[in-house]
Amino acid sequence: MKEIVIKVNINCQICKTDVLKAVAKLTGITMVVVDGEKGLLRVVGDVDPVLVVKRLRKARKVAEIVSVGPPKPSEPKQIPPVFLLPPCCNQCELVGVISYAPHFDGGVCNIL
Repeated sequence: MKEIVIKVNINCQICKTDVLKAVAKLTGITMVVVDGEKGLLRVVGDVDPVLVVKRLRKARKVAEIVSVGPPKPSEPKQIPPVFLLPPCCNQCELVGVISYAPHFDGGVCNIL
């Protein structure tokens, strides 16, 4: 398992899509990340870096290997504290409410 960083000319969304299509078909790839602003393609998996560059060049993209090495550990995503429930609410139960209002034309109000 290795991480390959490749510099690629990415000018627009179409270029980004073309890069993803060219690389995604290779076997042994675990993750592909395209950074359009920096013009970098990051590929993680058991794949030959030269094969990735050849595939990009076949798709008419200028590609240059920046680095090849072990994958960096990804940071776990943390939920912002605004969305966390206070400790006293961990045992609360959510209750679904269904209201039938006769003044509607057969409509049902569902609040869950």
